[in-house]
Amino acid sequence: MRERFAAVLRPLSGAGTDPYPYADDLLARWSQPQRRYHTTRHLAAVLDHVDTLEDHAHDPGLVRLAAWFHDAVYRPDRSENEERSARLAERALPEAGVAADATAEVARLVRLTADHAARPGDANGAVLCDADLAILASPPATYAAYAADVRAEYGFVPDDLFRTGRGEVLEQLLALPSLFRTPYGLREWEEQARHNIAAELRLLAAG
Repeated sequence: MRERFAAVLRPLSGAGTDPYPYADDLLARWSQPQRRYHTTRHLAAVLDHVDTLEDHAHDPGLVRLAAWFHDAVYRPDRSENEERSARLAERALPEAGVAADATAEVARLVRLTADHAARPGDANGAVLCDADLAILASPPATYAAYAADVRAEYGFVPDDLFRTGRGEVLEQLLALPSLFRTPYGLREWEEQARHNIAAELRLLAAG
């Protein structure tokens, strides 16, 4: 993973920048003990999905860099994780020699993952959001493991409150005209994701 980050940062950073301290800081953040789903495994999966979708992005390198930062700050009991992650990018990337416009785009993309509402024509945003939500289209067993990890992250929330809150999130997702914005996501992931979400809702309703 360190090499994967270095390969993303080097083309965007100043000459002589050592990418490894930044990689180590991010990987330490992604490995914090309060995480069960938002771990380095999730980060690697999002990066893999960006690789799949890169032809749909305007600047895949910036999308990959945003993926590294998008949950770098994560506390399940806080609601400002995306904003704090974006601010981390705004501090770290100029220090690493990343240009102001590239830093701004990375921070914008990180903030976009708060609601995954990429606007029409936002190619970079569509790719990052689709990559982040691709877990919803996993095979049923993988999706079940994902749902269990999410519940574990929110272990401090009583069962009845969790079922209500999680159900509301899933219902909002199903109400969207489409979960995915890229042609690939719509074609390959949309149907399975809606099937998985509906199945989880039935389990939540059953208690």
